[in-house]
Amino acid sequence: MKGEKAMKYIGYHRTSTKEQHLDRGLAEIKAYCEQNNIPLKKIYTDQQTGKNFDRPRYTVMKEDVLEAGDVLIITELDRLGRSKKDTMKEIQHYRDNGIRLMVLELPTTLMDLSKMDNSLQAMMLETINNMMLELYASMAQAEIEKKEKRQREGIKAKKDRGEWEDYGRPSIEKPDNWDAVIAQWEEKEITAVEAMKRLGLKKTSFYKLVKADKATA
Repeated sequence: MKGEKAMKYIGYHRTSTKEQHLDRGLAEIKAYCEQNNIPLKKIYTDQQTGKNFDRPRYTVMKEDVLEAGDVLIITELDRLGRSKKDTMKEIQHYRDNGIRLMVLELPTTLMDLSKMDNSLQAMMLETINNMMLELYASMAQAEIEKKEKRQREGIKAKKDRGEWEDYGRPSIEKPDNWDAVIAQWEEKEITAVEAMKRLGLKKTSFYKLVKADKATA
């Protein structure tokens, strides 16, 4: 920290997608700060994957806002990140730079060890704290690995059933001139190549729509 700047309490919350709501996490951080008379300055948010730390608001917070003596508050460790290796690296960055991390789901992180009179007790609590952080980082990574495994199994099952091509690609819409062109093609007035050209379709898309047409006929 440069000079005698006042300690800042900064919150951070993340959801994996924009469809998920940030509200619950924001409310938890604000409620905790209000209950404990903590002057929360700001909460930074991102709505993208926790698999890496390449997130715009997180980067601003980490590089331009947080300084030595500041406190970062999050609700759960997996809101910080889901990769154990990268998350532990971020935690170490904050330690090295004198920034305290408070995780609401981990009570040991909510105690300010620097204010404890008993140095032995503080050291023991810090050891427990580090163990718990590593454990929760492992759990966060295990959860995303389990999710990815389920996704891989689901994709394999669809491929085995011959459904993946339809599922994995966006649906193709029929061009406005479909009926007229197909009628000419079926009457052998034009070739398939000419029909594709008039419809603006590639061979795979053309025959896929033809097959779908026959299935609903």
